[in-house]
Amino acid sequence: MERRRRPAALPPISRRELLRVGSLGLVGLSLPQLLAAAETDGLLRRGAAKSCILFFLEGGPAQQDMWDMKPKAPAEVRGPFRPIDTSVSGVQVCEYLPMLSQQMHQLAQVRSVHHDVVDHNASTYYMLTGRSPVVGNRLIVRDEPENFPPFGAVLAKLRPLRDLPEFVHLPEIMSNNGDEIPGERAGFLGAAFDPLVGGDPSERNYRIPGLSLPAHSPLSRLHRRRQLLEMLDKSPHVEPADAAVAGLSSHYQKAFSLLGTQKTRDAFDLAREKPSLRERYGLPDREDRSVEARKFGGLPHLGQCLLLARRLIEAGVRLVTVCTGRRIDQTWDGHRQHFSLLRKSILPYFDRAFSALLEDMSDRGLLEETLVVAMGEFGRTPKIGQITSGAGATAEGRDHWPHCYTILLAGAGIRGGYVYGSSDKEAAYPATDPVTPGDVAATIYHALGLDPHALIHDPAGRPHVLALGDPILPLFAS
Repeated sequence: MERRRRPAALPPISRRELLRVGSLGLVGLSLPQLLAAAETDGLLRRGAAKSCILFFLEGGPAQQDMWDMKPKAPAEVRGPFRPIDTSVSGVQVCEYLPMLSQQMHQLAQVRSVHHDVVDHNASTYYMLTGRSPVVGNRLIVRDEPENFPPFGAVLAKLRPLRDLPEFVHLPEIMSNNGDEIPGERAGFLGAAFDPLVGGDPSERNYRIPGLSLPAHSPLSRLHRRRQLLEMLDKSPHVEPADAAVAGLSSHYQKAFSLLGTQKTRDAFDLAREKPSLRERYGLPDREDRSVEARKFGGLPHLGQCLLLARRLIEAGVRLVTVCTGRRIDQTWDGHRQHFSLLRKSILPYFDRAFSALLEDMSDRGLLEETLVVAMGEFGRTPKIGQITSGAGATAEGRDHWPHCYTILLAGAGIRGGYVYGSSDKEAAYPATDPVTPGDVAATIYHALGLDPHALIHDPAGRPHVLALGDPILPLFAS
């Protein structure tokens, strides 16, 4: 009997070659590393929110110039802006937020958040993870593999989806001083739980980064790439112990699934929205995006980013982070020309877009099952011209101030119109009910139905509680 010849062994595939193939787009995607199927699923408490929009106001919005105004304080504290009444009796906001003023019944304010880190990067990490950025005698100021994961990465791990990305970031990963700001990527959970970075949907000819096949790649080519993937997967020469390679196949398999599902493509398609609604959120008023908001370039992308966030949440995405600005635009960092920038370049876009989001989500019933959080990494100095950082402040600027600031929350059982905590007469320090970033993190996890004291594990198997603080239970209606 003739013996069947064994097939020739597959040629060795080095780690470098496999990673190169993956990074160059084995399936025409840029997200293979972030699409891993999680092994566990969180048990949600009854009535918990299904999803979250985290609207990050990077740079540090001035609490006393927007929603914790001090009209009776001295001029060097209160500034030139005047308060106006809102849809909540006794609650006022800045005169340049007329649309948002009519949505304040949807929002709760926490006016007593505080910490002591004045660095942008480190403070952002603090707020996006709930973990202190102080490690020994250094600050965490850049993305590092051992960093604690942000909320979206934790949700991607504990509450995985099959046909949608769990965690999306819009429009771009923030950077400062040459480093990507920490707290945006998945840290010790690994690249499999990084966000899908969605790009700027307001740009002409917008395409979903990582989810659109190139024009020259027909579906047949995609299938051939899947066959290549399967061949690589069967190679005996890939070292399974290599953490950078392990699980690559499952990430690509989900990438294929995302690429092939109409649900994902539809969720990213703003053309499906009525033109009147797109206009309500704010259409771009300029094509040139090279001038940042702090140089009076405005925020022409913001409205469509928040509209896309609503579409993604409605489709079932777990968490969408929307940054106010773009990659290197720390929008709210008002060291100089502070009030002119707010009045002309920032607040008009913010007012229109954020009010539209709240109104739209309320009309669609989405606030009942979605937590909306608007927060920055810190606030601004009580006195105009006060200097607290190396960047300083001009006579009409406000410098960094982490010692007391305000965050906003809506939906997910949050008591709309409620004000928790208070600041002193200069909005400088908490007067009542001080809140830490750890408490903010615990509140977010609680709203999303996860026990803030539940454990996740790093690659070494070490346990970490989700949040080191306590949820602010008075914020919730029941």
